[in-house]
Amino acid sequence: MAADLSQLVKAYDVRGVVPDQWDEPLAELFGAAFVQVTGASAIVIGHDMRPSSPGLSRAFARGAAAQGVDVTEIGLCSTDQLYYASGALDLPGAMFTASHNPAQYNGIKMCRAGAAPVGQDSGLAQIRELVEGWTESGAPAPAAQTGTITQRDTLEDYAAHLRSLVDLRTIRPLKVVVDAGNGMGGHTVPTVFAGLPLTLVPMYFELDGTFPNHEANPLDPANIVDLQKRVREESADLGIAFDGDADRCFVVDENGAPISPSAITALVASRELAKHGGKGTIIHNLITSWSVPEVVEENGGTPVRTRVGHSFIKAEMARTGAIFGGEHSAHYYFKDFWNADTGMLAALHVLAALGGQDGPLSHLVAQYDRYTGSGEINSTVADQAGRLAAIKTTYEGREDVRLDELDGLTVTAADWWFNVRPSNTEPLLRLNAEARDEATMAKVRDEVLAIIRG
Repeated sequence: MAADLSQLVKAYDVRGVVPDQWDEPLAELFGAAFVQVTGASAIVIGHDMRPSSPGLSRAFARGAAAQGVDVTEIGLCSTDQLYYASGALDLPGAMFTASHNPAQYNGIKMCRAGAAPVGQDSGLAQIRELVEGWTESGAPAPAAQTGTITQRDTLEDYAAHLRSLVDLRTIRPLKVVVDAGNGMGGHTVPTVFAGLPLTLVPMYFELDGTFPNHEANPLDPANIVDLQKRVREESADLGIAFDGDADRCFVVDENGAPISPSAITALVASRELAKHGGKGTIIHNLITSWSVPEVVEENGGTPVRTRVGHSFIKAEMARTGAIFGGEHSAHYYFKDFWNADTGMLAALHVLAALGGQDGPLSHLVAQYDRYTGSGEINSTVADQAGRLAAIKTTYEGREDVRLDELDGLTVTAADWWFNVRPSNTEPLLRLNAEARDEATMAKVRDEVLAIIRG
C-alpha cells in the first residue's frame, strides 16, 4: 500500500515530524522525484542546523545522484542563501529546514533553477504522487551512471551579492542587536555584516536546532522580549530578529518597540522605487496595511494586491515584472534576488535608510506606519464556511462598505477594513483588521470576532 503523504506535503513545501512522519529513506525518494519532475541534470542542496538536517539532505542527494544527476552541496546555509545558490548557479535547489517549527520537525523547500518556486501547482503535487507510488512499488531504477556529489561554499559570494545591492559603506555608524534565535542567522550575519560601519551585538548566534532560548519565530511577541530588553540595555539604534532559517526578519526600534512588517514593506518599497527612477510595480498581500499602497503611489509606483502566500506573491512578481514585494509575515521579495524572499536584504535596506539620516528609527518609520492594526487573530471554529457566510450576510447589504473574496472575505469601509481567511491546514479563521484610529479598529475587531465565535 502506498504511503499517504497528505499530512507531510503542504501547499508550498514538505514539512513534518522526524522520524514519525518522514525519515532518510523517504528523503531519498523525494530526491529522485524532485529531479524527475524538474528534469534537472544538476541540483544544489543546503540545510539548516537541525539535528536531522545533515542526514536528510544527504539522503536526498543520494536519491538525486542515483538518477544520474550531479549534486552540489552547500552545507549549512539560510534559506535565502540556498535561493542565492539556485539563482547564481542557475540550478534547481532544495533547502532542508522547518523554519520556525519546533526541533522535532524538518522539511524541504524546493525551487526550480533561478529560485522559481515549487508549490502544489508547480510540481509539488507530482513529486508527492511519485513518492507515494514508490513507497508501494519500490524505488525507481537507478540511472546507468550515478551522478556526482560535491561540496561548495557559497557564503562569501552570497554576502557579497547582498552588499552589492545595498551600499552601506557610507552610512553613519550604527549599533545593532541581532537575535538569531540559535538559527541560521548566527551563520550568515557575521559574514554579511563584516566590514560594514556596524557595531554588532549578537544574541543566540550558537547554531542549535533544539532552540534552547526561545522559539525561532519573531512574529510571536514572546520571542522578541529578550531582543527588546537588550536593545534598551545597549542603547542600540535598533534590533533585528531572524527566524530559524533566516529568510524572515523582524525589526524593533531604539526603544524596543516592534515595527510592523507593513511599515518595513513601505520603507523598502520607497527605496526600491527611488533606485528604479520612481517607477515600478510593488506587490503586497491583502492584509498588509493601507500604508503600503499609499506610500507606493506617493513614490511613483504601482501597487498590486494579491492573495496571502509566497507562491502568489512570487507568481505576481514574475507576471508583472515587479521590483519588490512584501507580506505581513515579514517575507520580503526582490526582483534583484530572483523574485525570492530574503530577510537579510530587507534588513540591509533598513540599516541603510537609518544610517543615511540622523534621526532615530522610531521617527523614520512613523511616516510608513499610519494606521492601527489588530494583528492576526486566530479563532478555532467547527464550520469555517458557515461562519464566513454569516459575516458576509451581516455586511453585504450595507451601502457604506464593499466586499471582495480574493482570499477569504475582505470588507472595506472609508475608515476601516477587515479580512477573514480560513486556514488550509487547521480548523481556524484568521482575522486581520485595520482602522484610522484605535477605537474604530477595536470596535470593528470585536464585532467580527463576535460573529466568528458566536
